[in-house]
Amino acid sequence: MDEKLINKTLLYPGKGTADYANGTKVTFHVKTETVEESPKVIDDSKKWKSPVELLLGKKFKLEIWEACIRTMLPGEIASFSIDKSLLAPYPLVSKTLREAYEKDSNGKKEKKPHHCCGMGFKEGLGYPDLDNLVNHPKDLKFTIDLIKVEGSGSYEKDFWAMTETERLDSIPILREEGNSLYKEGKHPEAAKKYSEALGRLEQLMLREKPKDEEWLKLNEMKIPLLLNFSQCQILEGEYYSAIEHCTSVLEQDPDNIKALYRRGRAYVKVFSPDEARADLEKASQLDSTIAPGCKKLLNELATLEMEKTEHDKTVYKKLFT
Repeated sequence: MDEKLINKTLLYPGKGTADYANGTKVTFHVKTETVEESPKVIDDSKKWKSPVELLLGKKFKLEIWEACIRTMLPGEIASFSIDKSLLAPYPLVSKTLREAYEKDSNGKKEKKPHHCCGMGFKEGLGYPDLDNLVNHPKDLKFTIDLIKVEGSGSYEKDFWAMTETERLDSIPILREEGNSLYKEGKHPEAAKKYSEALGRLEQLMLREKPKDEEWLKLNEMKIPLLLNFSQCQILEGEYYSAIEHCTSVLEQDPDNIKALYRRGRAYVKVFSPDEARADLEKASQLDSTIAPGCKKLLNELATLEMEKTEHDKTVYKKLFT
């Protein structure tokens, strides 16, 4: 590093080595302050919802951060005073990080208006302090707390950082993880795995032309995930969502027994008698082994209908008394 432009001060020593290969994932807290007689804090990740994560060697917009971190040992805390000539990208990077990591008073992600016009900041960034930095660049001090260093291959990659092959291979892995969680009775956790896998499939399908061979293959992979996800939703009482996902399966495979049975079950729970009866009767005809289960649900539906009839009679009687 150019000591004329970058001045490092060690605040707390780390341990290990600082030989970081490209692809290394670093997790750190960073506090940004102006370098002046009365320093002003611009950003402090300890007030955000989580520390910042960075993959080294991936052309991060603020290269100076990567250069600083490569001089640090795991667990080290150091401050770096940086000349403003190296900090032109900082306002845009700060905006991006705030929108990704900041939280509001309820602990949720804070949504800010988007005013940035490309890289030219023509219409402002939506943050007055950052707009001021754009118009009046200043030297800044970054205090970095290097919390964790994970070598390439030792951590689960984010979806955006994966190759196409890795992205496709990750989907059955997520499905198996969901299945394991489901067997353990952890239905909300399993649902999250299935939902994540479905989201990844949708992203991959966007790159393909609808109805082409690759698109159809990806679409076929959705069916077991939709079925598993709908089962979790039924167990968690999310009946309308379960109906929607089972319907997606039946649009591709009208005789899918699991989809008919699960949608019929959900229709019973939301008291849609005609729809429930149609699905359960069809499922029973297609597979006699689930006929007892269908009959049980149909009996439950009949009981609900009787209760509703009696309730309606009572209401009408009171109205005309």
